[in-house]
Amino acid sequence: MSILINKNSKILVQGFTGTEGTFHATQMIEYGTQVVGGVTPGKGGTLHLDRPVFNSVADGVKQTGANVSIIFVPPAFAADAIMEAAEAGIELVVCITEGIPVQDMVNVKNYLQGKNTRLVGPNCPGVITAGECKVGIMPGFVFIKGRVGIVSKSGTLTYEAADQVAKAGLGISTAVGIGGDPIIGTTTKEAVELFMNDPATDAIVMIGEIGGGMEAEAARWIKANGNKKPVVGFIAGQTAPPGRRMGHAGAIVGGAEDTAAAKMQIMSECGIHVVSSPADIGIKMASILKK
Repeated sequence: MSILINKNSKILVQGFTGTEGTFHATQMIEYGTQVVGGVTPGKGGTLHLDRPVFNSVADGVKQTGANVSIIFVPPAFAADAIMEAAEAGIELVVCITEGIPVQDMVNVKNYLQGKNTRLVGPNCPGVITAGECKVGIMPGFVFIKGRVGIVSKSGTLTYEAADQVAKAGLGISTAVGIGGDPIIGTTTKEAVELFMNDPATDAIVMIGEIGGGMEAEAARWIKANGNKKPVVGFIAGQTAPPGRRMGHAGAIVGGAEDTAAAKMQIMSECGIHVVSSPADIGIKMASILKK
C-alpha cells in the first residue's frame, strides 16, 4: 500500500516534448515509473523517449489507460492543462508549474468541485512512493523505502526530511510536496488524513512554513482524531519579518496564526512533536518509533 501512486500507476506527461518535460520524464522512467506516454498538441502520432505522443489528454487516456498526469506546461496554459486532465478522467494531477496566476487557480478549484480528480500542486516537487513510482522532480535516490510519510510545502525540505529519516535508519512510504502557492489542490490536512488511513505508514513528517492556516488546520484535525500515529513537525521561516513574502507566494505572514512561532505552538498543543531545525527531524522520528 501507499498513498496516491504506486508501481501500477500509469502516467501521462503533459508538456512531454519540452525541455523540462523531457528531462524529468527521463528521470521518472529511469526510476521505474510507468510513463505510458505524453501530451504535446500538434505532435500526436510521434514517439518521444520511445513513448507515444498524443494531441490531447483524452486521446492518451483512451489509448493507454493512464490514471495520473504530471504537468510541465508554461504558467499561462497550466490551468487549462489541469482542467483538461480532469475532464479526461485522470484521477491524480501533479502540477509542477510555478507562477500560475491566482485567478487561474481560483477557476481550477471551482472546476474541480465534484470531479473525481485530485490535484497536487501547483509549484510543487510532486509525489514519490519510495522504490515504486516517482511523479515529480525530486531526486529519487534520496528516498529509501520505509514506513514514514512526508507532507511538505517546501520541495527542498521534502528532500532534506527524507535524507534525515534515512540517516536515522528509517525510510519513506510516500512523500507529497503539496506546493507553497496561496491556492493549491491538496492541503496539508488532506495529505495527513491519507497517511493516517494508510496501513503502510506508521508515522508522519509534516513540514510547513509561515503564511496561511493549513498547518493549524491539520494539527487540530490530528488531535480531534486521537493522534493515531506520531507526527513530527517543522515550520520554516522562523526568522521571517511580518508582511514580507518569503520564497513561496503563500509564505507571507498575514495574521496571528501565520507566524512560525504561533504554528509551532498550536502543533505542540495538538500533540505533534515539533522540532526547531530540519536537522532534528530524523533523530526525533527515530526516538519516537524505537521506544
